[in-house]
Amino acid sequence: MTAPLLELRDVHTHIGAYHILHGVDFAVPADAVTMLLGRNGAGKTTTLRTIMGLWQASHGEVVFGGRRIGGPGARVGAEHAPSAAAARATATPEIAQLGIGYVPENMGIFGDLTVRENMLLAARGARTLEQVDTARLDWLFGLFPALKKFWLYPAGKLSGGQKQMLAIARAMVEPKQLLLIDEPSKGLAPAIVQNLIAALRELKRTRTAVLLVEQNFAVAKALGDHAAVMDSGRIVHRGPMAELAGDEGLQQRLLGLSLAVHP
Repeated sequence: MTAPLLELRDVHTHIGAYHILHGVDFAVPADAVTMLLGRNGAGKTTTLRTIMGLWQASHGEVVFGGRRIGGPGARVGAEHAPSAAAARATATPEIAQLGIGYVPENMGIFGDLTVRENMLLAARGARTLEQVDTARLDWLFGLFPALKKFWLYPAGKLSGGQKQMLAIARAMVEPKQLLLIDEPSKGLAPAIVQNLIAALRELKRTRTAVLLVEQNFAVAKALGDHAAVMDSGRIVHRGPMAELAGDEGLQQRLLGLSLAVHP
């Protein structure tokens, strides 16, 4: 495993009265895809949201590129904020500016805006489409041809698969060091899932690190280099994805099912 780009060290997260994460420890290496797996309700989405600062870790550390970005006392941008509350409010955009992209499970696209307008909003360094890196935009059109076809359509009128492709393309419109993607294949037809796998494989070749939450084990098996398995807000297994994919007993014990029945 290469040096970690992202590390979670004994991370606890509370949401109101509920203690969701109970000392999460794992690392995401650079230039690789790390799968975050587990049953529904294990804490996977909470983990991604905690990394992004959408929910605050009540204990522990989130470290990105050697910089502490989460946990008590880690207030990105706090030196410019008049209060701790203001610093918390600016944490997520500041974290994004460090080079982390986030694709939530609900995709987060703007349905009333066109595909073009969604992409332009995601290109933080551009005020007009002409200022967007045209070579990168052409590369994204190659990965997701439907985006070019429906460039001027309202995003809300796209199919579920097309919306997911737009959500991922928005996160990729500018180079990122790390992408956090939450269940991208959920509800998609098998043919669309294969297109998604091909696009994420291409992203892998750009040396972008990916932390991918996924319930489709064919996707996990096809893309994952490393795996971390969650249960009840804790990491209960870490190791190569190939090791997990090749051990049906381990799959049954950790996940309650076998990858063999999800080819």
